[in-house]
Amino acid sequence: MIHSTTGSNTGDTPLDATARLFFRELDGGEAARITADALSGAEDGELFLEYRESEMTSLEDGRIRSATFDTQRGFGLRAVRGAAAAYAHAGEVTAPALRRAAAAVRGLPGEGTIRVAEPPRATNARLYDSANPLPLLPFEAKTALLAGIDAYARGRDSRVVQVMASLYGEWQAVRIIRADGREVADLRPLVRLNVNVVVERDGRRETGSYGTGGRFSYDRVLGEATWKAAVDEALRQAVLNLDSVPAPAGEMEVVLGPGWPGILLHEAIGHGLEGDFNRKGTSAFAGLMGQRVASKGVTVVDDGTIPDRRGSLTIDDEGTPTGRTVMIEDGILTGFIQDRQNARLMGVSPTGNGRRQSYAHAPMPRMTNTVMLGGEHHPEEILRSVKRGIYAVNFGGGQVDITSGKFVFSASEAYMIEDGRLGAPVKGATLIGDGPSALTQVSMIGNDMALDAGIGTCGKQGQGVPVGVGQPTLKMTGLTIGGTAV
Repeated sequence: MIHSTTGSNTGDTPLDATARLFFRELDGGEAARITADALSGAEDGELFLEYRESEMTSLEDGRIRSATFDTQRGFGLRAVRGAAAAYAHAGEVTAPALRRAAAAVRGLPGEGTIRVAEPPRATNARLYDSANPLPLLPFEAKTALLAGIDAYARGRDSRVVQVMASLYGEWQAVRIIRADGREVADLRPLVRLNVNVVVERDGRRETGSYGTGGRFSYDRVLGEATWKAAVDEALRQAVLNLDSVPAPAGEMEVVLGPGWPGILLHEAIGHGLEGDFNRKGTSAFAGLMGQRVASKGVTVVDDGTIPDRRGSLTIDDEGTPTGRTVMIEDGILTGFIQDRQNARLMGVSPTGNGRRQSYAHAPMPRMTNTVMLGGEHHPEEILRSVKRGIYAVNFGGGQVDITSGKFVFSASEAYMIEDGRLGAPVKGATLIGDGPSALTQVSMIGNDMALDAGIGTCGKQGQGVPVGVGQPTLKMTGLTIGGTAV
């Protein structure tokens, strides 16, 4: 069972806290009995109970534009047999609703002998505080903070014409009941601060943005030094872009900065290393286990155990403790990230990556914090090695095709590199390539591995979950840059 070292707001364990949240109209013992009966003919499955509070306060042009607060409570009941799964959910946690769900998933068809899956191992680990951050900061303090961000940004530079800032908080409580009566629970805080600044000079407008957050309380993002640093960074990007020139086009060397540029790794490579795509043979990495898929020195891990990180989880949404999965080691494909169902079908162990957006969604293999480990080169050494290329520091949007691995990513902050020196900032640079090939084009790996600031959200099959990324400075050869200048 999961036990908390800090407890919820009242100082108790996650199992205690979730019992009060879910076992009001529904008796806990009855929930376990209904679940066991519903899953009696299944090989695996669970009852997933969820309560979530979330809020967002946003400011634009010196005024509070929106202030929202939402709660949701419900359950999802899943039965699994072989490659088949039945899932039913409801937005009310009552015995009648659970019985209706049980009737819907009971008797899942399948062939062969039923082999009941081993339950997840138990853990007493805690990776973040259990306290609900939402009631800890009054609404007046939130609005005052956002107003202070606006005033600070405008006071920093007379070219600022628009400031947008938002503060998001969430507290999720989950309880998972298995057919054998085992129960685990988790209490998950999540906060995020975002700042967006628009500057204007001689009729030209440019934008800069920055965000930070993680699984902790508001005080970690609302300290004066933290929010001022967020404003300063957003303003720096915006002002920098006022002097940007059109990006060149063509094949050239690319240097990726540390931290957030790991989003390219996440999208172009990470999704291809998820178990379901490989079991079905639709990933560009399918069938390549044990083979070289990247340059020597490239090691990629998915680590859900980093304390307080946005993508971390004490347990995943099937009740499996998260772990550190080495997917590529020194260029060799060594593993995929797995939920319970795909792991069983592939004959491997689950890795604690079974995640879902909410009780209304079935779990599937998802990344947590996906990171490329550091190498031996100093970042300045990497830049000096480039005759002509692009240094991409921050990325905006991107697209990737899982089957082919082909990707297109837009750089929101990038510079020309000429004869080993940084040149003018460029605008409109897009990186075009495919994930498997890109890994083999890594020629230098920096010693400055960094994690992102805590802003990532990953989408897959209509579900969004918080994630983290990270990487060191990287040099890649032969990427295609889509730009507007030759």
